[in-house]
Amino acid sequence: MIGIILNDFAYEQDIRELLMAFFPGESFAYESKPDMEFCLSGQLNESRNKFQLYMIFRGKHSLYIWDASPAEKKELDHFDEPLLVNYDDRTETKNKIKRRLYVILRALTGRKLPWGSLTGIRPVKIVLTKLAEGKSEEEIYEYMKENYFVSDEKIRLAIEIARKERKLLTGLSQDFVHQDNYSLYVGIPFCPTTCLYCSFTSYPIDQWSGRIHEYLGALFRELQYTALQRGRHPSSIYIGGGTPTSLTAEALGELMVKLHQEFDCLGVREFTVEAGRPDSITKEKLLVLKKYGVTRISINPQTMNQKTLDLIGRRHRVGDVREKFYLARELGFDNINMDLIVGLPGENLVDVQKTMEEIQTLSPDSLTIHSLAIKRAARLNTMKEAYKDYKIINTQDIIEMTARYARKMGMEPYYLYRQKNMAGNFENVGYALPGKECIYNILIMEEQQTIVGCGAGTTTKRVIPGENRIERAETVKNVEQYIERVEEMIERKKSLFE
Repeated sequence: MIGIILNDFAYEQDIRELLMAFFPGESFAYESKPDMEFCLSGQLNESRNKFQLYMIFRGKHSLYIWDASPAEKKELDHFDEPLLVNYDDRTETKNKIKRRLYVILRALTGRKLPWGSLTGIRPVKIVLTKLAEGKSEEEIYEYMKENYFVSDEKIRLAIEIARKERKLLTGLSQDFVHQDNYSLYVGIPFCPTTCLYCSFTSYPIDQWSGRIHEYLGALFRELQYTALQRGRHPSSIYIGGGTPTSLTAEALGELMVKLHQEFDCLGVREFTVEAGRPDSITKEKLLVLKKYGVTRISINPQTMNQKTLDLIGRRHRVGDVREKFYLARELGFDNINMDLIVGLPGENLVDVQKTMEEIQTLSPDSLTIHSLAIKRAARLNTMKEAYKDYKIINTQDIIEMTARYARKMGMEPYYLYRQKNMAGNFENVGYALPGKECIYNILIMEEQQTIVGCGAGTTTKRVIPGENRIERAETVKNVEQYIERVEEMIERKKSLFE
């Protein structure tokens, strides 16, 4: 247990997230307790312009010196001095505090994090902002190194992806990113089962099969409002989950009919459906998607090692992945993404390499490599004792190996994002063949366009052009509450846009 003793909680989340990156799985307390491994104390003075940060070990102030980089040494030299902070500039103050804390934790653990003191989910956005300011790649490299202690490998990756995203966004028509335009996200929060590492807003489809029509009725009401308020012409449509293909072919058809009634689906730049889990995919469902103009699907094995699939609660066999992939190809789908997870319990570099070899033979059009992120309420977290014999391994060697395979398949990285509690403190990277990049993924990651989310657990993000500002409206995660309160969810959207 780690203590976080603060007299001002304005930056508690930033401090806690960096502590979590160094000490994954640890619990935190906000008052002194005898079983604490150590306590981090942060004190803001009365004038609110100086912040003192220090560690307490058995009541003593401790400091560790090591062979630091020049940037870290500069921070360390001033360790005993309070930080001069500007609380009118939250970003500046947050970065100062996190930079100082990173230096302390690096000294304490002897570890460096690949992304340094960055804990946000959009590191590429920093690079894009600097490019827009006219900074050179050399200047951006120095900025990321000096301000965040990011590793050389991650800086190079972020710059490469920023270049790619910038090129793709520049290639879009101005109408596509106009303030009145938007993309539509439709949430289907049902899955065949809940995976070991997941606490995502998903409900076992078997338990809801008798009430799916109620959920769709509420969803259709929200879609109808969106079409009236935002217009019939979204730039892109993305149906995610959960697992959208956990719906029956008939229910999936109803959803497609409703979307075509309310929106110009054939005029969208991109129409994606996360077909997702192979055990939820049938020929009938794929034919429905094809009939209604879906241009991009995902078939997500996560791993091609059967023992791991059995452990994490996936019902499908490795052979099912191949079968459903080739079926989709036969039916004419020419833009198929596959999701993989590295860091799954018990898997090492050899296991991940086996998966990559199998994927290479399938030759998908894009590939998303996820670093395992264990959700707080997931069984893998709440039942740690039951899975203590399964190591979670994710290293730079594994990450680099997956990147080599993706590039061997002719793919380049085109978007990146991070999550809390990621194995190895790495990232998720999307790779794609030229022309097969998912534009929706870039728009939502870099917050370049308004995204309207419909369905339980979705978020609507309104981009305010010229103000570097995002406004949000959330829908409730609980399916039953969503059905009962859908009119309230619509009112939230009205307030956001009016």
